[in-house]
Amino acid sequence: MCGIVGYIGNKDVGSVVLVGLEKLEYRGYDSAGIAAIHDGNLFLRKRVGRLSNLYSLVNGRSINGNIAIGHTRWATHGQPTEENAHPHTDCKNRVAVAHNGIIENFHELRDELVRKGHRFVSETDSEVIPHLIEEYYKGDLVDAVIKAISRLKGSFALAIFSVDHPDMLIGVRKDSPLIVGVGDGEMLLASDIPAILSHTHKVIILDNGEIAILKRSSYEIIDFDGNHREKTVTNVDWDVRDVELEGFEHYMLKEIYEQPEVIERNLRNYLRNNEFLLLKDTNLRRLLLTKSSILIQACGTSKHAGMVGKYLLERFARIPTRVEFASEFRYMHPVVPPDTLVIAISQSGETADTLAGLRMAHEMGLEVLSIVNVRDSSIARESDYVIYTEAGPEIGVASTKAYTAQVLILTLLAFELSSLRGIISNDETIHYIEELRKLPGRIRRVLDMDDDIKSIAAHYHGYNDFMFLGRGINYPTALEGALKLKEISYIHATGYAAGEMKHGPIALIDKNMPVIFVNPNTSVFEKSISNMKEVEARGGIIIALTTEGVELPHGIARETIRIPEIDEPLVPILSIVPLQLLAYHIAVMRGCDVDKPRNLAKSVTVE
Repeated sequence: MCGIVGYIGNKDVGSVVLVGLEKLEYRGYDSAGIAAIHDGNLFLRKRVGRLSNLYSLVNGRSINGNIAIGHTRWATHGQPTEENAHPHTDCKNRVAVAHNGIIENFHELRDELVRKGHRFVSETDSEVIPHLIEEYYKGDLVDAVIKAISRLKGSFALAIFSVDHPDMLIGVRKDSPLIVGVGDGEMLLASDIPAILSHTHKVIILDNGEIAILKRSSYEIIDFDGNHREKTVTNVDWDVRDVELEGFEHYMLKEIYEQPEVIERNLRNYLRNNEFLLLKDTNLRRLLLTKSSILIQACGTSKHAGMVGKYLLERFARIPTRVEFASEFRYMHPVVPPDTLVIAISQSGETADTLAGLRMAHEMGLEVLSIVNVRDSSIARESDYVIYTEAGPEIGVASTKAYTAQVLILTLLAFELSSLRGIISNDETIHYIEELRKLPGRIRRVLDMDDDIKSIAAHYHGYNDFMFLGRGINYPTALEGALKLKEISYIHATGYAAGEMKHGPIALIDKNMPVIFVNPNTSVFEKSISNMKEVEARGGIIIALTTEGVELPHGIARETIRIPEIDEPLVPILSIVPLQLLAYHIAVMRGCDVDKPRNLAKSVTVE
């Protein structure tokens, strides 16, 4: 979590860092701070709450210096207070550090430093870092940093400067993302790409165990032993407009509306005429054709995408597939056949639990295919194979377009494997490709229903409990619909398999419980009608998500949302869109900040 920005150059350093933090506020917004060198002294300002609070404190203040670091926090150790906000400093106010990650041995380090006379002002694990640097500093800042980080256990991305070295900005990475932006007479550090796009598109992705030593017109990358590392400068093809609102009220709404273009982009990449191209890597194709089973591990929304993938991979490719929460998988003692492929799914490619699960899979001798959105991310680089979802930057904390892109990739994978294995015929392959090409247009038709969905939201935004039900391929959609609603509106929402409702959750049904049935025209449509009857008999309020032209029992649903007809394997990509819109409008009507929901951050880089 947390966002780090560092800058050394000739621009207004305060403005550069604050604007950069604004682009990263989705990573944490409990508190924010900025440290700079001003007239040869350390300038430090912090505020609890949103970045706007820090803006009001700093904006208009001219900083007479060329170096600054900033941080927007998602609290782990210590509550959101000004004392716990970053950056942290040493006793003499000569060293400033912004930290993302967790220092696991901070208690013993803090006790040791206190015995040596260091004074601490915060409850955080991070504050030990500037004090360690102070303890080891003997005139060589880089040497002091190397010695300090050698004492740290845990994960960390660090931005560091010292008043005694006003021409040097240092970045450090271990198990938490950090990039270097290479500009013209300026250098930047950041947790994520959006923070630097207005200054440069040239990026160096730091690997684990690397230190960046930045000056205004030069850089050097070394390892934790001080040895020089050669690094490649990558050109990022994102447009700065990709991280702007462009007339939308919120990023979440913008990203919901971007889904047709995301689907089109992926179809261009992975379809050619009547041929699938997802497995154009012959080694990956050969690998998949020799695997006896698949294990998908992911977190949150990505796990729901994996559940759709399980349904499709087993139905079409006939490969036994299991799906695990990455946060649980890594602590299991799984019995996994040696010819199992592990699939890791993550929007950011930095999700700590998924990355740990990937590493555990490698320790078990298993090969890993990752499905990620961010190029050169940790999960992508550490996987044996990678497929990119091409969703572009996703700023809203609640994932929308990344989810539909993940489901699309898994759908393409299931179809292509089925075709290669001879399970579906050439005619069936052509049929499914034709259906895939219709997806963007059908999503646009759902988006055209936005006003109708907003009207439904107006009727139900005052309720505090919702249930989402679905069967078969619609069950993951019910889970994801419930997650979207609870994430951004703070409504208690539970997703459940419709057939399991009578084994417990039916006790919750009453006249105050809206029940959203995900029941498009699929093979389980009639079975789900029976479940709807059960809810109706107990006075529940039914909101039905079904298909155009399908008849529901008269009067069974208080509200009905109808999506265009589409083949069953593609229903999850279409049916989630109205649930995203419904969650969005309900959250707005409840006065919630949909892009920055409380207690959440976009990229979960701590375990």
